[in-house]
Amino acid sequence: MAWRSRLLMVGFLLLVGRPRQVRAQAATDTLPPEVTPSAVASGKDLFAGEGLCMACHGADAKGALGPDLTDRVWLHGKGTFGEIVARILEGVSSEQSKLGQIMPPRGGSGLTDQQVRLVAAYVWSLSHRPGQK
Repeated sequence: MAWRSRLLMVGFLLLVGRPRQVRAQAATDTLPPEVTPSAVASGKDLFAGEGLCMACHGADAKGALGPDLTDRVWLHGKGTFGEIVARILEGVSSEQSKLGQIMPPRGGSGLTDQQVRLVAAYVWSLSHRPGQK
């Protein structure tokens, strides 16, 4: 019985000792139910069109004024689907911004809540590709 306790403790220490970013990334890898192929495709169209997203994040979402959305580095949160939805809905104030750039709620667009969720599905898919670091 003592060996099980030691094994659990070693596993815990290994997990705690890992860099926080790696732990956060591991927690965000489960596919959210709303991230479907059709949602991602619709979100991509909105990102490039009426969502106005590419004005700041670039046509390839690799960043321009706004941050790169294709990597696993999240400036505001851990990159979960819910956090992405909230960030789009609420925007980023000058006080919150880590880059000195603001993002108005809904990116300054007139997207509906459902359209925001579609854009979030697309953005989530960009940073959660298999084998991506």
